[in-house]
Amino acid sequence: MAKRGKKYVDAAKLRDKTKLYTLDEAISLVKKMAEITKRNFDQTVEMAIRLNVDPRYPDQMVRGSVVLPHGLGKPIKVVVFAQGEKADLKSINTNNSTAPKWAKELGHKERK
Repeated sequence: MAKRGKKYVDAAKLRDKTKLYTLDEAISLVKKMAEITKRNFDQTVEMAIRLNVDPRYPDQMVRGSVVLPHGLGKPIKVVVFAQGEKADLKSINTNNSTAPKWAKELGHKERK
């Protein structure tokens, strides 16, 4: 059997395997464990919740959305091509129908 690291063993001692934790208790326990096992990257936690619903029935469907605290990734870059009055335009919506117009205006990209 493989040996566990010292930080892992210290963090594992905090958890009681026979106890069922409430959500608040579990979150505080995970935070305590994270303090013990400091890492040089953002640590993540997975959580599985049993809701006891049957998704076959429409009144028991569970749907929703979550706003993440740090967004989903790269920030959006906005480019504006405008003259005169339209210089106040904040963004441009490009899709398959408008992209060829801008491609003609900008020219093709040089490949290295």
